[in-house]
Amino acid sequence: MDVPGGGGSLTPANGGAPASAAEGASLVRQLGLWGLAATGICSMLGAGINVVPVMIQRSVPGIGENVLPAFAFGALPAVLAGLAYAVLASAMPRAGGSYVFASRALGPYWGFVASFSQWFGLSIVIGVVSYLIVPFLRDIAGALEMDGTGAALETGVVRVGLSLALLWAFVWVNLRGLKAYERTVVPLMIVMFALGAIVIVAGFSFNQNDFAAALLAREGAGVPVATPPPLGPVGFLAASGLLFASFVGFDAIAQAGGEARNPHRALPLAILLAVLIVGSYYLLFTAAVYHTVPWEFVWTRAQDQDLTAPGLLGYVLPAGWTVAIVAGAAIALINDLPAMLLSVSRLVFAWAEDGIFPSGLARVHPTWRTPHTAILLSGALASVAIIGSHFAGDFFLGIDLMVTSMLVNFILMCISVLALPRRNPSIAADFRVLSGPAIRTWVCLGGIVLLGSFLVTHTWKDLTADVAAWYFRSTPLWIGVMTLGSLIYIRKMGKLRASGVDVERLFRELPPE
Repeated sequence: MDVPGGGGSLTPANGGAPASAAEGASLVRQLGLWGLAATGICSMLGAGINVVPVMIQRSVPGIGENVLPAFAFGALPAVLAGLAYAVLASAMPRAGGSYVFASRALGPYWGFVASFSQWFGLSIVIGVVSYLIVPFLRDIAGALEMDGTGAALETGVVRVGLSLALLWAFVWVNLRGLKAYERTVVPLMIVMFALGAIVIVAGFSFNQNDFAAALLAREGAGVPVATPPPLGPVGFLAASGLLFASFVGFDAIAQAGGEARNPHRALPLAILLAVLIVGSYYLLFTAAVYHTVPWEFVWTRAQDQDLTAPGLLGYVLPAGWTVAIVAGAAIALINDLPAMLLSVSRLVFAWAEDGIFPSGLARVHPTWRTPHTAILLSGALASVAIIGSHFAGDFFLGIDLMVTSMLVNFILMCISVLALPRRNPSIAADFRVLSGPAIRTWVCLGGIVLLGSFLVTHTWKDLTADVAAWYFRSTPLWIGVMTLGSLIYIRKMGKLRASGVDVERLFRELPPE
C-alpha cells in the first residue's frame, strides 16, 4: 500500500510535512510473507553458520567438544527475543521497527539507543561479511587447484578491493527498489539451502575415522591431541553469547515493517518462520560438521588460521563436491548483504522521519521508492568496517561489536513489550501475538535474564582479553560510538523542541503510513 504523504513526522526542516512527502515520494508496501521471511533468513544465515561454529575454538579456546550444546543454549534467548519482536511488530508495523517499538514504549532516547546500537553493529557486520567472502573464494580456487588465484586472493589489496566491490554491488541492488531486491534474495536463498544441504548430508555420511584417514593421505599427519584450557560456566556462557550472534537477523523483518503487505499478520509470522527454519538448520549443520571433523583438529588449526566449515569437509569430499559446498557458503555470505543493507537503512530512515537525524536521510527516490541516502550512508559505514577488519587482523572484533549491540537491542525490546501497555495502551491493544499479559510477562522476563547474563559475560570477556591496544576491545568502541550518536540525538531533539514540535505527542503516536 502506498499512502501519499505517509511515513513521516513533524520536523522543522520541512515546515511540518513528512520528510518523504517533502521529496514527493514515500515507501510502498510490496513485500509479501516470503519476501519478508527471506529477508530474515538471509540476514541470519552466512558467517554465523559457516565460520563462527569452527572459529569459536579460537575465540573461546576451552569450548572444545561443547560447541553444539552452547549453540543450542544460545538459541533460547534468540527465540525469546524473536517472540518479543513478533509481539511488537504485530502492533507497530512501521519502517525502522526496533526504533519505533522502543521509542513508543520507553521514550525517544531509549528508542534511539536500541536502534543506533543495532544500526552500528549490523553495519559493521555487513563489512565483516563482505571481508569474509573472499576466503571462501580462496577455498574454491584451492579445490580447483588454482594455486595462483588462491594466493592472489590472500593479498591485502585484492581482498579489500573485492570485498568493497561486492558490498557496493548490493548497495546498488537495494537502491533499485523492492522488486530488484526480491528478485535477488529469494533465488539466492533457494540456492543457499540446496547447496547447504550437501554439507548436512556429507557430514552425516562420513565419520571421524574417515577424516583421520583423509588427513593422513593429504598431509601425512594424524589428528592432533588438543589440550585446551578448562571451559567453566563463564566460558560456556561466553561461547553461547557469541553463538547467539548467529541468530541475529530476524530483526531485519521488523525494520521492513513500512514495506510489508498485510503487515499485522505477515510481520510476526515471518519472524517466527525465520527463527524456526534457521535455528533447525543451524543445529543440523553444526552437528554434521563435528560428526566428521574432530574438534581437536579444529581447535589446533583455528589458533593461527581462519577456517571455514566447507573447507574442513573438503578433506573427505571429492573436489567437485567441495567446490559446490564452498560455493554454497559463499552464496550464504553474499545473501547476507542485501538483506542487512535493507534492515539498517530503514533504521536511519525512521530516525530522520521522526526528526532526530538530519532530514535528508529520509529522502525517498521518486522512481525506485527506496530511502537512497540512508542506504548510501549504511554502505559507507560498512566500507569502513571492511578496512578495519583488514587492519585489525581478526574479524571477531566486528562480531563482538555486533553481539554487544544486539544484546542491548534485544533487552530493550523485551522491556518494551512490558512497558507499552502502560505507556501507550491504545497501541498495545493491537498485540496479536502472545495476547495474554501473563505469558508475555514470563517470556520477556526470561529474555531479559538470559540476554542480560550474556551481555555481562560478553563484556567481562572483552574487557579481560589480552589485546594489543584498547581499540581492539569492542566495549570501549561501542561506548564511544553510542556517545557520538547521543550527541547527535541531543542536538536534534533540542532543535525539535525549539521549533515548537510537541515532542511528547510525537513519540506517543505511530508514524503515519
